[in-house]
Amino acid sequence: MGNNIDKRVVRDFEKEWTRFDQSGVPIEELRDTFEHYFSLFPWHTLPPNAEGFDIGCGTGRWAYFCAPRVGKLHCIDPATNALEVAKKRLSKFDNCVFHNTNVDNMPLEDNSMDFGYALGVLHHIPDTQAALRQCVRKLKLGAPFLVYIYYAFDNRPLWFRLIWQISNIGRRLISNFPYPLKYFISQIIALFIYLPLSRICNFAEKIGFNVSNIPLSSYRKKSLYTLRTDALDRFGTRLEKRFTKEQIRTMMIEAGLERIEFRNKEPFWCAIGYRSV
Repeated sequence: MGNNIDKRVVRDFEKEWTRFDQSGVPIEELRDTFEHYFSLFPWHTLPPNAEGFDIGCGTGRWAYFCAPRVGKLHCIDPATNALEVAKKRLSKFDNCVFHNTNVDNMPLEDNSMDFGYALGVLHHIPDTQAALRQCVRKLKLGAPFLVYIYYAFDNRPLWFRLIWQISNIGRRLISNFPYPLKYFISQIIALFIYLPLSRICNFAEKIGFNVSNIPLSSYRKKSLYTLRTDALDRFGTRLEKRFTKEQIRTMMIEAGLERIEFRNKEPFWCAIGYRSV
């Protein structure tokens, strides 16, 4: 097995996706989030019966909406428990193939895939650039690759970034606690920070305020289940890297992608590129 993997992070995600298998999220909320991520994706250009891959598929929440639109979907994740959840979620589809492995060992031929995507995954891998390069290598010439990598708040005001820096100190501390303790703390954060602030933003938006620069405003219409999941994801994960828009563009180009386009709405910076070499 390749070395570009943090096994502690994988174990943490196994616990997260077992506890939060996403069955508690309203299907409308999942579909809406999927459409936001895939707003740049060129469905109309895919060949008939397109074959592609979902790297870091987790519980299969995005594969659930992708599978009906393609011919074959390879769902890849190194977390065994997460993949079992994905198999159950996707059991009604006969075009999903599951691979319990990491990005270095994808059992796909180079230059063979019609599309691929990695959403919220590559920033949890030690060498993000190398992981992206491995993904692109599997694509056919001209095939699209959709990626969402945590952004560095480069489009946010200085005070916003300072708040994040403070919260990141907390994340570094909490993420190294034993799992039961960091789970407990993350749920307190979800209930007493994520929930009230997101609901205040929702109310403020309804009465005409622009809430786009308020921390956690992106959660204003999300379910409590999602808030609890993401609080654990945010404060329970040891390895989290963030990149500016230009850093992501540079990584995509160096990985062999061209015609790069970024989504200019949340989630930032979701991007699409096409294999060039």
